[in-house]
Amino acid sequence: MTSTRATFVLVPGYWLGAWAWDEVAARLRDAGHDVHAVTPAGQAERADERADEAAPGVDVDTQAADLVKLIEDGGLEEVVLIAHSGANMAATGAADRIPGRIARVVYVDTGPMPSGLAAIDFHDPEARAALEKSIAEEGGGRWIPVPPFDPGADPVNLADLTGEHLSALRRRGTPQPSGTATQPLTRPDPLPATPRTLVATTIPLAAVRQMGESGHPIFSMMAGPGWTYRELPTGHWPMLSKPRELAALLAGLATGDS
Repeated sequence: MTSTRATFVLVPGYWLGAWAWDEVAARLRDAGHDVHAVTPAGQAERADERADEAAPGVDVDTQAADLVKLIEDGGLEEVVLIAHSGANMAATGAADRIPGRIARVVYVDTGPMPSGLAAIDFHDPEARAALEKSIAEEGGGRWIPVPPFDPGADPVNLADLTGEHLSALRRRGTPQPSGTATQPLTRPDPLPATPRTLVATTIPLAAVRQMGESGHPIFSMMAGPGWTYRELPTGHWPMLSKPRELAALLAGLATGDS
């Protein structure tokens, strides 16, 4: 893309709504871009069980179809689709379904999963067991509970977040529909040739490349033709910890200036 105006669709990860993108979205709009910050189905203000999109039934397909509808109904073209963290599944599924409308997919501290794998498969056995136990015992078998966002227990992911940020995450976060983590994504073969970019924040790019080149089943999906890379050292929520830098990076990717 060479135009100075781009169309962004910003998708937050687990527990969050469009609000998480407020500062990044404002900076991109101030720069003249068309910006659509999304609250995925079943999250934040869309988590009401009485709604048609009842969150306990929300899964990867639900959220992917929701993104497709937003893009198609809005007549959006040449979309720069930004997926943070757990939004990787829905964004990947949507981009696979409507590749003609997607100019680039940008994965912020996340990446696409191979076909047939669920997000929960990214975890090692111990972490997976802990997540499954949390869903069963604290989430009623339907939810991933909001974490405590304790920087003492999770200093890497929560790096650079202020007390105000942490308070907002705890106060505004909502339990995540477990189907978004447990449902595998079925991807087309061959995959669309959509340009893709990884923005690495908590894992150094050198480590990402090394794991990809070694044949790691997930990190190998983040290597090869069509991929570009950017590094923004901070925690797992750069839209909060480094909004100015993230907005500038995204704008540069979209307009070919970075």
